[in-house]
Amino acid sequence: MGTTEILTAERILAATEEVLRRHGPAKATVVDVARALGVSHGSVYRHFRTKAALRAAVTKRWLDRTSEVLDGIAAQNRDPEARLRDWLAALFTAKRRKAGDDPELFATYMVLTGESGEVVGQHIAELTGQLTAIVRAGVDAGVFVSADPAMSALALFHATDRFHDPCHAAAWEEPGVEDEFEAVVDLVLRGLRG
Repeated sequence: MGTTEILTAERILAATEEVLRRHGPAKATVVDVARALGVSHGSVYRHFRTKAALRAAVTKRWLDRTSEVLDGIAAQNRDPEARLRDWLAALFTAKRRKAGDDPELFATYMVLTGESGEVVGQHIAELTGQLTAIVRAGVDAGVFVSADPAMSALALFHATDRFHDPCHAAAWEEPGVEDEFEAVVDLVLRGLRG
């Protein structure tokens, strides 16, 4: 990439992801990112004031890929129970794919998410907001019973933790994990039906 291309935040984040993939989080530097882009490190700092800000932004970009897919499911106007089932399955699939398809990058993002508590908190709030919308739609349709859809959404998120929290990634490839996932989803759906 030459300097004739406009340096955008998106280009910097894409290059940062590649540098992280190549060097890992401990060794990746802003200078490495700038070198990959063919620009000075000052140019990178004009978009991201600190290394921590750059790392938080690349973490947010990574997490947002999952949120966007799930938002599409949450926003659908169809049976809330099927939507909830599909949303939980899509979250599990997305997390499994990230862990299984590129384990080195996944390990890198485990480090970065540990550094980016605020970004992770926003991600979880976004996901539980999507769940809340689905639960509320189910209550409005008379399919789910919940006095507090936001609290029920949070409970759903925690109840299915084993299938989306990266600390459980090693278990996601174990035999029978899909059956365990279906059993948990069936259980929470029965609970929501009241």
